[in-house]
Amino acid sequence: MTYHLAIGDRSHSSWSLRGWLLFEKFGLTVECHSGVLYTGDFDCLLADFAPARLVPALRLPDGEVIGESLAIAETLAERHPEARLWPEDPAARAMARYMAAEMCAGFTALRGDCPMNLLKSYADSAPRAEVLADLARIERIWARARERFGEDSPWLFGRYTAADAFFAPVATRIATYNLPVSAAAMDYVNAHLADPAFRRWRAMGKAENRVQPSYAKPYSERPWPGPAPRPATAADGPSENAACPYSGKPVTDFLRLDGRVWGFCNPFCRDKTLHDPEAWPAFMAMIAR
Repeated sequence: MTYHLAIGDRSHSSWSLRGWLLFEKFGLTVECHSGVLYTGDFDCLLADFAPARLVPALRLPDGEVIGESLAIAETLAERHPEARLWPEDPAARAMARYMAAEMCAGFTALRGDCPMNLLKSYADSAPRAEVLADLARIERIWARARERFGEDSPWLFGRYTAADAFFAPVATRIATYNLPVSAAAMDYVNAHLADPAFRRWRAMGKAENRVQPSYAKPYSERPWPGPAPRPATAADGPSENAACPYSGKPVTDFLRLDGRVWGFCNPFCRDKTLHDPEAWPAFMAMIAR
């Protein structure tokens, strides 16, 4: 049983991030198919996922296509109740669905002024009043969920749920544009930035190295506010390992970490690891042996 997920640029496609997290965070296997936003390549990708018009788009094992993020979440929740995408408590589940739906339909000022860009972080983006109003509403519903159901967890409903996946790109916008939020809201943002699944997504985006000029903003830059990755560099072989930690195939591309050289089966496997080694459990297990 294979799911196929159409996604756009990992550094810029906020909805693709949501769709991918619905699989990655809940232990569901999916094969991703990527297209470059605003190009003919993206049009070709969507042609294979008709009648969907946007990403993410999901093709089920029986060939049926689901073309909206909330519909993807509900379909996966139906097909995989053991994955527990939504909270078990009925009141919490209702609130989580309500918040995800509001995310899908609202916050247009924030989404329009601050497009997701995981390659940059700015010192001051001078947000408009409309953006600040969106942030105030977001803080209010985050606080309500965490006060009622968050317990001592950093997540909205005590453990990671689909609602957190829907708000992950909001957290990245706050990080990228250094938007003013309360300490409690920033704690929630930092939980997303430190989450290993999100770190893997961001590392893959950096490995893709797809730059969208229209997303650039004329603000002074600052370092990315998430956890600093362990420094690694591209290197020449030979490596200590003969097989790629991900595919098991023979190694052809190499990186150096802490004075040791490790190999991978292709440049993308090497580069996604280079950009955040600690985000990849298979790699970290290999170097610990």
